[in-house]
Amino acid sequence: MITRDANVEELVKAYQGLVGFLIEEGLPCVICGEPFWGSLEDLALQKGWDDDRIDQLVGRLNARYQ
Repeated sequence: MITRDANVEELVKAYQGLVGFLIEEGLPCVICGEPFWGSLEDLALQKGWDDDRIDQLVGRLNARYQ
């Protein structure tokens, strides 16, 4: 199960296509020249997301990758 505190680097390694999914969601994590390797929640908060939006993202991730 994917959670808010899941490490982005570990998710990218574990789930094929995750980078593209995150980019589509507005959360680029590895293409900007400065890779982000914190938690999924940290990445979303850095982009200005609120708790509800993060929870929705986690739900979509689990529906797609679990």
